[in-house]
Amino acid sequence: MSKDLYVKNLPPETTEEELRKLFGVAGKVSYVHMGTDAKTGQFLEYAYVKMSSEAEAKEAVLCLDDARVINRQISVSIAKPQKPAGTHAPPVEKQNPVKQRERRRKKTGR
Repeated sequence: MSKDLYVKNLPPETTEEELRKLFGVAGKVSYVHMGTDAKTGQFLEYAYVKMSSEAEAKEAVLCLDDARVINRQISVSIAKPQKPAGTHAPPVEKQNPVKQRERRRKKTGR
């Protein structure tokens, strides 16, 4: 089963090819997604790398977490699963402002 890795603190000049080579030391890289700003297209210095197996993903974390790439110490970890789209926390009920004032008056004695 494949496993996604989250890689952060990458140098701004990092390329997808460089990431494929780097993570290739731990096994087969299925894909690389480099985080970019939606408006500017600028690289945001993080990426998701999918390894072809869980064992290879663990090996990549062991080998590459805290490794130096160019002039930066990168961080590599197993990516947390994404939340399904549309799942949000339940709305917080707004309190009645009149009741809020009454509570403040009771606390302060005014």
